[in-house]
Amino acid sequence: MLTKTQWQVCLQTFEEMFPDAHCELVHKNPFELLIATLLSAQCTDVLVNRVTADLFQKYTVPEDYVEVSIEELQQDIRSIGLYRNKSKNIKALSEQLIEEYNGEVPPNRDVMMTLPGVGRKTANVVVSNAFGIPALAVDTHVERVAKRLGMNRWKDRPIDVEEKIMRWTPREQWTQTHHQMIFFGRYHCKAQNPNCPECPLLHLCREGQKRMKAK
Repeated sequence: MLTKTQWQVCLQTFEEMFPDAHCELVHKNPFELLIATLLSAQCTDVLVNRVTADLFQKYTVPEDYVEVSIEELQQDIRSIGLYRNKSKNIKALSEQLIEEYNGEVPPNRDVMMTLPGVGRKTANVVVSNAFGIPALAVDTHVERVAKRLGMNRWKDRPIDVEEKIMRWTPREQWTQTHHQMIFFGRYHCKAQNPNCPECPLLHLCREGQKRMKAK
């Protein structure tokens, strides 16, 4: 398993490779980010941005989603996976925001997680990017990178990955570390074809070393 000292080397490498890593979901406010993040489950940011380019012009506030029919909303996001369930959750969370929070997204992770369709990862993304509250969302990229490096065991749950990274990473770096690990996993340590031969962390990576020996 990776040591805490080795993890600091990883953090420095992420910073050197992707100093400008950022949230790639296009949004103008917390509500748009909440909708975009909900749509991004099991879907690429590229596709979400393509859909929200029109969606966010048509719907700007929770009231717009409440007033539209479920059939029309489904049609608007039909190209996105799980669009039926996501449409249902978007309408329900919009209604709850109006009834309980004056139409505003609450700047609190635990409260946000009471909204339909909003899990821990989505809430962490929104509180950190929209409200500047340090948080570390674990998506498939973050989880894959952490486990390949040996930060976590393959059997660990996303919450285990989140807690371990937060323990070993300064709080003020949580949000940026999240973005940098996503970029590292999305553009370098890819799911299918990781760039192990040119990886600056190969000497620390148990998975990469296995892959190289197998060639």
